[in-house]
Amino acid sequence: MEVIEVEGEIAKVDSRGMKKEVRLDIVDRIPKVGDFVIVHAGFAIHTMEKEEAKRSLELFYEMAKYV
Repeated sequence: MEVIEVEGEIAKVDSRGMKKEVRLDIVDRIPKVGDFVIVHAGFAIHTMEKEEAKRSLELFYEMAKYV
């Protein structure tokens, strides 16, 4: 999910137009706007730069074709 705003321990994120707030208490690195985060149960758990996230999403979409 792409980070669109960071305020304290909360980030607003967007995934294909679906926006939500996630907590940053346990994330490995505080993201900045434009970074991507992996989210589990409302908590960001890993921060990724845009290019890394783009490659991962392309792989997920490719794998989804075969499920």
